[in-house]
Amino acid sequence: MRIYLDSIGCRLNQSEIETYARQFRAADHTLVPSPNEADLVVINTCTVTNAADSDSRGKIRSAVRSGADQVIVTGCWSTLNQEIAEKIPGVNKVISNAEKTNLVPLALEIPAEDFDLEPVARELIPGARLRTRAFIKVQDGCDNRCTFCITTIARGPGKSRPIPEILADIRAALSSSGDLDTGAKEIVLTGVHLGSWGHDFQNPSNLFNLVRTILNETSVPRLRLSSLEPWDLDEQFFSLWDDPRLCRHLHLPLQSGSASVLRRMARNTTPESFAKLVSSARAACPEIAITTDLIAGFPGETDEEFLETIEYLQDLSFSGGHVFTYSERPGTAAAQMPGQVPFPLRKERNAELRKILAGSALQYQELFIDQILSVLWESVIEMNSESWNLSGLTDNYLRIHSQAPNNFWNQISPVLITGNGDHGLEGVIRTGQP
Repeated sequence: MRIYLDSIGCRLNQSEIETYARQFRAADHTLVPSPNEADLVVINTCTVTNAADSDSRGKIRSAVRSGADQVIVTGCWSTLNQEIAEKIPGVNKVISNAEKTNLVPLALEIPAEDFDLEPVARELIPGARLRTRAFIKVQDGCDNRCTFCITTIARGPGKSRPIPEILADIRAALSSSGDLDTGAKEIVLTGVHLGSWGHDFQNPSNLFNLVRTILNETSVPRLRLSSLEPWDLDEQFFSLWDDPRLCRHLHLPLQSGSASVLRRMARNTTPESFAKLVSSARAACPEIAITTDLIAGFPGETDEEFLETIEYLQDLSFSGGHVFTYSERPGTAAAQMPGQVPFPLRKERNAELRKILAGSALQYQELFIDQILSVLWESVIEMNSESWNLSGLTDNYLRIHSQAPNNFWNQISPVLITGNGDHGLEGVIRTGQP
């Protein structure tokens, strides 16, 4: 059977899609690059914002129009809106988040025990899912109750995966199949609340121990951490950067620089403790990239509170980040709060925050001009028989563009950063260097 896989939203969804790809292949089915070629389409949905809801519904309808024999829907939007998803004409099955670990055996109507085996070697997912980095799910769910977050409702309580399962997935992702070097050069650890990994075990552990074990017991060239809540880290954690394979990048969601807004959000941090954490990280790893998330127009956000966030951002100088216009999610506490900010004002505040982040990101990028950085090439476009346009990421999450006489896809190269171009930093590959 020909299978097409697609997802909307977070890296955790992408990690799950990669797991389904390995399982379908283990059952001797073929992955295809478009729904038009598929007998079965699987869509992993998202509900983090109203836009994600809309994208999810659009992907489902597009899959139905493709003419596939079966369309299976899973993920956060369909879990919270199961009846609506089931009524979309052409949808054959809706599999909730609680069942999605067994999605492939449920889709194929075979025993789940058939997938209790060592994962097969990594093979690229055709089409839009083509990636050099492998996203490995180490944890799901969340026990926090941030007042704006619908994901904790959709995903349920936190649950960690055991180390042997994680190591098996990483080793499979690092391996190649066929003549093409498809083995991942970078592993990204993902979870809804990644920093809580191990807290739910009978003998509790923590993310520090997981990362140290992966570095000690695998040959991973690069290990990257996805989003981490600031209250999950301590001084000991920063010693992990003694191993150069751990990417110099922390994504720490701030959401607001105002103490009163953070309290309404039920965030377990304060502007003071967050700033102290950032200072400690930079002291331990001076060139580390620290990116963040912000919410513009949270309920009750006054002009004074918004100004506090602006001043806080200017002081901390993040190397980048994402700004989300507050989106009411039914079932969350924030949706019932008084003082809902008018939507046009939310958008204005979003634009102002994005401008500040763009400025500090540019300042961070310029620190690395005339330096040599290692770049993992993710995108290559052949211009002619003697020239390729390359795009890739450094370990500290800088997008680099270059030209080369060869196809360096999925390779890590030393690159001299020469300056800023129209689409980010530009550089020249330094051949003959490690």
